[in-house]
Amino acid sequence: MHTRTLGQGLEVSALGLGCMGMSQSYGPNPGDRAGMIAVLRGAVDLGVTFFDTAEVYGPFVNEELVGEALEPVRDQVVIATKFGWRIEAGRSVGLDSTPGRIRQVAEESLRRLRVDCLDLFYQHRVDPDVPIEDVAGTVAELVQAGKVRHFGLSEASAATIRAAHAVFPVTAVQSEYSLWTRDPEPEVLPTLAELGIGFVPFSPLGKGFLTGTVDAATEFSTDDVRNTIPRFTSGNRTANHTLVDHVTALAAVRGATPGQVALAWLLAQQPWIVPIPGTRRRGRLVENAAATALALSADEVADLNGVARRIGVQGNRYNDTHLGLVGR
Repeated sequence: MHTRTLGQGLEVSALGLGCMGMSQSYGPNPGDRAGMIAVLRGAVDLGVTFFDTAEVYGPFVNEELVGEALEPVRDQVVIATKFGWRIEAGRSVGLDSTPGRIRQVAEESLRRLRVDCLDLFYQHRVDPDVPIEDVAGTVAELVQAGKVRHFGLSEASAATIRAAHAVFPVTAVQSEYSLWTRDPEPEVLPTLAELGIGFVPFSPLGKGFLTGTVDAATEFSTDDVRNTIPRFTSGNRTANHTLVDHVTALAAVRGATPGQVALAWLLAQQPWIVPIPGTRRRGRLVENAAATALALSADEVADLNGVARRIGVQGNRYNDTHLGLVGR
């Protein structure tokens, strides 16, 4: 797999792996720890060098899983993790990006990930009670101490990105971005281009919807996060499937899968964009990795953009509570 460069010269594989789903959010969690370790190591075998986790995934257990899986190949990979939550009794109970909490999370993440330095340390959500300048300054101190290499933000506004970057260089911004989630385009992506910051789209396959494997008849388990997302009501899935049908038709012409077309569209947007699709299956890893070799023509990209604009998307990407935490 070829590589791409985020901000501050951080080189990673063109496609990363989002690890959250191995521990939460998408139905019954896998009980086969050895199997998940095999998936993580299999990603490395396919050329993936960029892995995304967070202390709040689980909480804690996802970092422990990633740390165990990647310890033997530590010198080959870049591991990103995140701070920004107050966690009590095994669950997140609110935001907390106070300097003391950031330092605490750094120490605990170093231990769980079995590393001596965190490659990329994101603020998971912007904390309105803590000035972003204080957050950036605290991460700068951790970099100076040799505990962190790079600083990132997640779901931040253009203004917040600028304010943070003025204190300490931001290497990457992570937000949801895909053919059916275009929120970063008006302000965030131009800001990143101007400042030389990389972009890491999570949910690049629309939480599975853009793979063509989800339709109005799909039933999610009770612990699947998609039950709480307006975009995934049965009626909205029916309305939104028109876009998937178009992606599927293009995939058939190109001898690809719908998911590969959706990832190839993202990769065609900018050379400093690195999507991080998640999966629990080796077969999906192989499929996703092949998307890096699928070059869409300018006409195909323009066609997908035009269809997406005409069709639009029914339903918000988060419920009201989670929408309140993004774009600050």
